[in-house]
Amino acid sequence: MIDTSGFKKGVCLVYRGEPVIIVDYTVSSPTARGGNTIFKTKLRHLKTGQLLNESIRSGEKFDEVDVERHDASYLYSDGAGWHFMDDETFEQFAFSAADLAGSELYLVDGIQGVQAMLIDGVVASIELPMTVTMTAVECDPTIKGATAQAQLKPAKTETGLIVQVPPYLAAGEKFRVDTRDGHFIERAKE
Repeated sequence: MIDTSGFKKGVCLVYRGEPVIIVDYTVSSPTARGGNTIFKTKLRHLKTGQLLNESIRSGEKFDEVDVERHDASYLYSDGAGWHFMDDETFEQFAFSAADLAGSELYLVDGIQGVQAMLIDGVVASIELPMTVTMTAVECDPTIKGATAQAQLKPAKTETGLIVQVPPYLAAGEKFRVDTRDGHFIERAKE
């Protein structure tokens, strides 16, 4: 059993009879006396990929999901699906864009750290690494001295993901992106 005090990102639990993973959460304490602490959670359904925003009172208990994690390799995309291979069993599996729910925008050739999440021996979803190195294929040129404040500009990556990047980044440069929310982290060190 998992108590709300054991909540952290990546924990898998059974919520309303369905397997979910905690993507993000915040804790808020009401000001009224006797009010319970509330955990505002963002949960991803492990079978459908759907995101759920739920408020959960402190002290609630949940069953753990028996999730097996295997290292996986991203192989290729054929336009209709994204294909992977389980590095332990060497079995191949694929997900559609609907199954990946936006994660496909972070899948680049040579990505390291992808994990297959298996429930009852069946691959239910994939988990991306925290950061991915991508290349800016389209980017507005920088106009030096145009403003005194730091501003961001959009850059399109090789997968079609649009990331807000600093003005010094040029097309063709590699940079690291946070896969949780898609924000720019830093230039990639070659």
